[in-house]
Amino acid sequence: MDIRIRHARPHEYARIGEITAQAYLGDGLLDFGESDEYLGELRDVAKRAAAAEVLVAVDHGHILGAVTFVPHGGPMADIAHPGEAEIRMLAVARESRGRGAGETLVRACVDHARATAGCVRVVLSTQRTMHAAHRIYERLGFTRTPDRDWNPVPDLDDITLLTYELTL
Repeated sequence: MDIRIRHARPHEYARIGEITAQAYLGDGLLDFGESDEYLGELRDVAKRAAAAEVLVAVDHGHILGAVTFVPHGGPMADIAHPGEAEIRMLAVARESRGRGAGETLVRACVDHARATAGCVRVVLSTQRTMHAAHRIYERLGFTRTPDRDWNPVPDLDDITLLTYELTL
């Protein structure tokens, strides 16, 4: 397998959006399933690409997964402070899991952060049930930051997102 990481191309946005949406739906990560408002955000890759960097993992032209890298805050940042980059919406197609695409995407984000002037830390939010992702983050040296955990839907107590950081 020859996984390469590159920026997403506009003609790939629909496929990337569907990979991301299906990963979240298939893993039961959307409280309201197909009617969850966040599903539209997951599918709107053009919007993400206009405000951040969307990276894809490809193997012989086949898209395995994608991630959104937010280098300097802006509209795509949820928790990043000045000097921090943020990783968002990491997703790998179900049929491509277990091949290292997720870890390769996270490593690419860390490399991008190291190359970003003034960036001293990478942060991210994750759901409690994303155990495979947690293993990747911890293997790469990310540590939990419980003091930054937050709830994107304050009306629902059970949606608290866990946070991690990696100091560069």
